[in-house]
Amino acid sequence: MTESINPDAPPSGPGCVECLATDGWWVHLRRCAACGHVGCCDSSPSQHASAHYGGTGHPVVQSYEPGEDWFWNYATEEFAHGPALAEPTSRPEDQPAPGPLGAVPSDWRDHIHR
Repeated sequence: MTESINPDAPPSGPGCVECLATDGWWVHLRRCAACGHVGCCDSSPSQHASAHYGGTGHPVVQSYEPGEDWFWNYATEEFAHGPALAEPTSRPEDQPAPGPLGAVPSDWRDHIHR
């Protein structure tokens, strides 16, 4: 699994790359441990983190939420272990979850995957 993790890859930004490009929104964020791509979680409407795995084959992500440092392996569907990744290790703490600020509909709970 260590070939699936590059601890030096910086995160792609403060939020889901695809959601930010399309005025979308997310529930929580996941960071690809191989390349740093930040995507939205599987509860989010667009599920960009798992789509990134499907498109690239990069199986391991780390939570990109403040105070969380767990890893998940999409290929095995199990929690995983990994080294500390390059800073920053989470979205900005002043950015809400769900986010980004101003893009989340008031009925957001009706749009999430459970």
